[in-house]
Amino acid sequence: MDYLTSEKKQELFGQYGKSNKDTGSPEAQVALFSYRINHLTEHLRTHAKDFSTQRALLKMVGRRRKILNYLKEVDIERYRAIVKALNLRR
Repeated sequence: MDYLTSEKKQELFGQYGKSNKDTGSPEAQVALFSYRINHLTEHLRTHAKDFSTQRALLKMVGRRRKILNYLKEVDIERYRAIVKALNLRR
């Protein structure tokens, strides 16, 4: 995972979380999962038969979905803001 450096993580947490040390907020976690999902999606475009990566990608999408469902139940405005910021819906 050399594509995801600690500087990149802190940048994501600072942009979507409350601070660059905020690793626990749902927004920060969704942003991190989205970054990793986008990277794995690009990897699978060139390596279509990499099934272990495909499985990891599907598990990650499920985790992001769970966090988004939680956020939707707790605070719909924060949910809408993160979905819009990360451009998750088409």
